[in-house]
Amino acid sequence: MSENRVTVDRRGPLLLIGLNRPEKRNAADLAMLEQLALAYGELDRDPGLRVGVVHAHGDHFTAGLDLGDLAPRIGPEGLRMVPEGGINPWGTEGAQVSKPVVLAVQGTCLTLGIELALASDVVVAADDTVFAQLEVSRAILPFGGATTRFAARAGWGDAMRWMLTGDRFDAAEARRMGLVQEVVPAGSQLDRALELAERIAAQAPLAVQATLANARLAEREGPAAAEARLQGELVRLMQTDDARIGMEAFMTRSTPHFTGR
Repeated sequence: MSENRVTVDRRGPLLLIGLNRPEKRNAADLAMLEQLALAYGELDRDPGLRVGVVHAHGDHFTAGLDLGDLAPRIGPEGLRMVPEGGINPWGTEGAQVSKPVVLAVQGTCLTLGIELALASDVVVAADDTVFAQLEVSRAILPFGGATTRFAARAGWGDAMRWMLTGDRFDAAEARRMGLVQEVVPAGSQLDRALELAERIAAQAPLAVQATLANARLAEREGPAAAEARLQGELVRLMQTDDARIGMEAFMTRSTPHFTGR
């Protein structure tokens, strides 16, 4: 994978992951998918990293799949795109990344871009973003999580309205459905995503990861499964150095500097 389809830049505890095929509106070929999976693996493994920020170079987030490159690679078991050391960014197979991901989108955001938003934890959209889940117009189905997540996020009718027609919708509609959390002026989406990521990174990382994991458990297996884990997780976290740091900061009214231990 010699071509740099995805940029990876470290900014303190943040890992900036950039889709980097602007001449093709960041359409995803196999090299991009594999490099994105490897970047998620790096985020997950590195204890010094606390939050991932996914963005895109150029005017568009992604035009979706590069079917010319990918269609011939779809074998009897589907598309294999996660190399050793990687994590599926869409969380549809294998382990999910254990750290929060903040997404910044702009311009065109089609198919797998929407599914990456659904798999992320906070999404900031430029007000010029245009979305579409248009797989049905290409004679395939969404296979990056939209069929399992879109209805849970937006409600059945809204999800089917957009998935079954392939029609385009704007950032305001995405915000109304809960697909994105903030809509900002075009050009400021990455700055705002970084601000939010820095706010998350300033919190106790083990507590952030435990909160994320418990919320995902509730989504995957139901509230009872997540509730059954709460007391045990509370006890575990109270035994960490960060809990002591947090308590000292509370008592002294100072700003805590968490270590992740």
